[in-house]
Amino acid sequence: MVSVSERMNALRDRGQCALIPYITAGDPDLETTAAALKVLDRSGADLIELGVPYSDPLADGPVIQAASTRSLSRGTKLEDVLAIVKQVSPEIQAPIILFTYYNPILNRGIEAFLQTIADAGVKGLVVPDLPLEETETLMKPALEYGIEVVLLVAPTSPKERIEAIAKQSQGFIYLVSVTGVTGIRTAVEGRVQDLLMDLNSVTDKPIAVGFGISQVGHAHQVMEWGADAVVVGSAFVKRLADGSSEQGLQAVESFCRSLKAAITE
Repeated sequence: MVSVSERMNALRDRGQCALIPYITAGDPDLETTAAALKVLDRSGADLIELGVPYSDPLADGPVIQAASTRSLSRGTKLEDVLAIVKQVSPEIQAPIILFTYYNPILNRGIEAFLQTIADAGVKGLVVPDLPLEETETLMKPALEYGIEVVLLVAPTSPKERIEAIAKQSQGFIYLVSVTGVTGIRTAVEGRVQDLLMDLNSVTDKPIAVGFGISQVGHAHQVMEWGADAVVVGSAFVKRLADGSSEQGLQAVESFCRSLKAAITE
């Protein structure tokens, strides 16, 4: 499996916008998670974000919070999530980016955590509550394990902080399109276009836009504004949880194909 950087740069070199779906591991169950990773991979996903369920998900909106709660209630542990990654990663092309919070990493020990996820086949890491001032503590050892840590830029970040985040982020820069948590919204805020311009003025790294992108039209708009990738989470999580597992997988496949078509010129 290629690295996050290799996949993002290859797509950008071809003038293509990347599609990055997000799903919550263990919702509705681990077997469906494994199947969903394969479905997404064959339906247009260029990279896949896999959320580790967490009891206090500060950056997550109601849809993903509910998914985490359901997953945890079934006893999902990090080891279960990584077992799925280890099983599926040799069969798919899309690099897997693990989405988790900082406290579980610290509790396990940074080196031990990185060793464990690298052994499973994880290629990237998003830690939404990782303080910029502590990034080196995680990012430096992560590179030794072949893990790229993607940093988030908030729409309220001052220019100096944006520049610092852009400089340190690995793989790509994750531009948060809204102030607040993830979730399904009716439109993408127009200031995202300005934020993309601001970021592009200080970095040549690929930029992904996420949080609040829930419709095909949103993805196309963000691509038109110059994003190198779109991240779609709650809309996938909701579809996967509705109805039976088979119905959820069918809905995810259809939606993924539609999104990919919308950002392919």
